[in-house]
Amino acid sequence: MSHRIVLRLLACLALVGLWAGASHAEGLVREIRGGVLAHDVSNLRSGFRTENDAVAINIEALLSSSFRLLGGTIRPAIGASIATEGGTSNAYLDARWEFETPTGIFFSLGLGGTVHNGETKLLAPNQTDKALGSRVLFHIPVEIGYRFDSHNSLSIYFEHMSNAGTRDENEGLDRLGVRYGYRF
Repeated sequence: MSHRIVLRLLACLALVGLWAGASHAEGLVREIRGGVLAHDVSNLRSGFRTENDAVAINIEALLSSSFRLLGGTIRPAIGASIATEGGTSNAYLDARWEFETPTGIFFSLGLGGTVHNGETKLLAPNQTDKALGSRVLFHIPVEIGYRFDSHNSLSIYFEHMSNAGTRDENEGLDRLGVRYGYRF
């Protein structure tokens, strides 16, 4: 079953890429970001068992619609993180608040929901996949980066997903890595 969900996530990811390219002409997508993340990093927010040492590929579209709040801008973000070696993959939709300085440094914080293909329950004591408790989880991203010009940026990106204690199993999953961004 998990292979079918991964294939669906990959298909959704491909559609996001096509949609982003097609919709740019209409101004729907403001920026595309993508990168490589360390999958399920230990000693961060989710201090339980860790899944296999792997890499996750992340891609995201920040949409153009926005509003100003507390000196920054809130806009929708849609994306996916695909684990490359059989770990948990996910697709997400967030509200992202981003603050940019005149020097090019930016900071963003988000809150949204995610669906994943991982385990929801602990099935065996030696299980390698996390018991995430629910198919739909909270998604909390944090990012700090530098914008080189009006188009290109590089950032450090962290994402946490868990059910926030709404279920008995709540091991959560953390990723940390580097992303490149291109603003249209």
